[in-house]
Amino acid sequence: MTKKDKKEEQPSKEEKQAQERPPEPKEKASKTKHTVVIDGQEIAYTATAGTLVLKDEEDKPKASLFYVAYTRDGVDDVAQRPITFSFNGGPGSSSVWLHLGVVGPRRVLMSPEGEMLSPPYTLVNNEYSLLDVTDLVFIDPVSTGYSRAYPPEEAKQFHGVEQDIKSVGEFIRLYTTRAKRWASPKFLIGESYGTTRAAGLSGHLQNEIGMYLNGIMLVSSVLNFQSIRFVLSNDLPYILFLPTYAAAAWYHKRLPDDLQQQDLRTVLAEVKAFAEREYTLALMQGARLPDEERQRIVSRLARYTGLSETYIEQTNLRINIHRFVKELLRDERRTIGRFDARLKGIDRDAAGEHHEYDPSYSIIQGAYGGMLNDYVRSELRFKSDLPYEILTGNVHPWDYSKFQNQYVNVAETLRGAMTQNPFLKVFVGNGYYDLATPFFATEYTFDHLELDPSLQDHITMAYYEAGHMMYLHQPSLAKLKADLARFLTAALPEAEK
Repeated sequence: MTKKDKKEEQPSKEEKQAQERPPEPKEKASKTKHTVVIDGQEIAYTATAGTLVLKDEEDKPKASLFYVAYTRDGVDDVAQRPITFSFNGGPGSSSVWLHLGVVGPRRVLMSPEGEMLSPPYTLVNNEYSLLDVTDLVFIDPVSTGYSRAYPPEEAKQFHGVEQDIKSVGEFIRLYTTRAKRWASPKFLIGESYGTTRAAGLSGHLQNEIGMYLNGIMLVSSVLNFQSIRFVLSNDLPYILFLPTYAAAAWYHKRLPDDLQQQDLRTVLAEVKAFAEREYTLALMQGARLPDEERQRIVSRLARYTGLSETYIEQTNLRINIHRFVKELLRDERRTIGRFDARLKGIDRDAAGEHHEYDPSYSIIQGAYGGMLNDYVRSELRFKSDLPYEILTGNVHPWDYSKFQNQYVNVAETLRGAMTQNPFLKVFVGNGYYDLATPFFATEYTFDHLELDPSLQDHITMAYYEAGHMMYLHQPSLAKLKADLARFLTAALPEAEK
C-alpha cells in the first residue's frame, strides 16, 4: 500500500467530528394511569413523564427538555379541553414548586402554616390541583430538572432572557403540535422569574408562532426589574418594599401598639399612602430635604418598619431588603425569610449585615427536592441517573444583553400582547409577606402598564396572607386554587359569549 493510499484512508475533519459526536438523544416517555380526588370528585388521568428534543431547521438536535404532562381521561373532544403550560423561575429553577405545590395532582405535605416538617417527606393527593379544569404540562428549561443541552452545543446559548423565551416557546409549539392541541384553549402559569418568562412568551408565541393565548397566570410577579433592584441611584425599590417591611413587622409584633391592634390590610393601606406620597417626595429631594422634614420621615419609617430611628438615619432613609431581613429581629438573634417574612432563621453571627441563609427556602428545598426525585421514578416510572436540578446556579451568568444599560422590563411585551389579542386575560397572585417580589412593586408595574382603559378589567389581582410560595400556607393554597379556577373558567371562549 502506498503512502497515497494510506492518506486517502484517513477520515476527513467532518467524519472525525461525526465520530466524536455522541449519539443523538432519544426522546423518552413513560405513561402511567392515576386518579385524583378534587372537590369530592374522582378524576382519572394519564401522566406522561418524558423528554422532547429541540432541533434546528437542519434537523440537528440542540437540547433535550424534560416535562411532565397530565391529561384527563375520558375527554371526547380535546379542542374543548383547556391546556396549561407551567414553569417556575430562578433563573435556574425547575418546575417543581408549582408542580408539587399547587397545580399538579400530587403535592408535598407541609404543616398548615407552611413550616418545616421532619424528613423524610410525603406526597399526598392534591385536592387543590387545577386538573379538574385544565390539562397540565410542566416544563423544565435547559439545565434545570433533567433538561440538558445536547453536546457539543453549549448550554449557555439557552441561558438568557431572549434565549430562554425562544427555547421554552419552541417546546410549547412542538408539544402542542404533537399532542394535537392547537384547537384547545391555552394558558400559561409562571412563578417568580417564570412570570418574566410568561410575559415574554405572550409576545413570542403570538408574534413568532401564531399561537394566541386565552390567559396567563402570574404567581409572585416580576416584570419590571427596576422595581426590585437595590442599586445606587435607584430609589424605587425602597418605596415599593416598604409595605412588605410593615407586613413583616406587623406579623412579628414589632409595630407600635396602635398599628399592631389593627388588621393587616388597614396597616398596609396607611403605609402605601405614605410610601407613594411623603416618602417618594422625600427621596426625590435627596440632599435638599429640609432637616425637619427628614426627621419626620425618619420617625414614620421607624413606625412602619419596627427599626430604630438611629438605624434608619444611618441608612440615609433607604432600607435594603438584605439588611432588613437581618435587622428586624436582631435583638432576638433571629433573621426572617426573604421568600416568606413570617419564618425565622438562626445565624451564627448576630452582628452581621446580611443573613447566612433564607429560612423560607430551607424549609422547602429538601422536601420538594426529595419528593420530586422519588415521585418521578416510583410513581411516574421515568428513569434517569442524571441529577434532577431543582434550583441550579449552572445557568449563570444569565444573559440580559437585550436590556443592556437598562432594567429588564417585559411589561411592555405583555401590554402589546393584550392589545393585539383583546381576549387575553391576566391573573396576578401576590403574597403580603413576599420580600422577593413584593406586592406593591407588582401593583406599580401594572399601574404603569399604559394599557387601554377598555382592557383594564382583563387583569385580576389577588392577595394572600403568606409569602412568595403562598401555597405553602394551607388557607392561602385553598384560596389560590379557587381564584385560579375561577379565572381560568372566566377566560374560556364560552365565557365571552
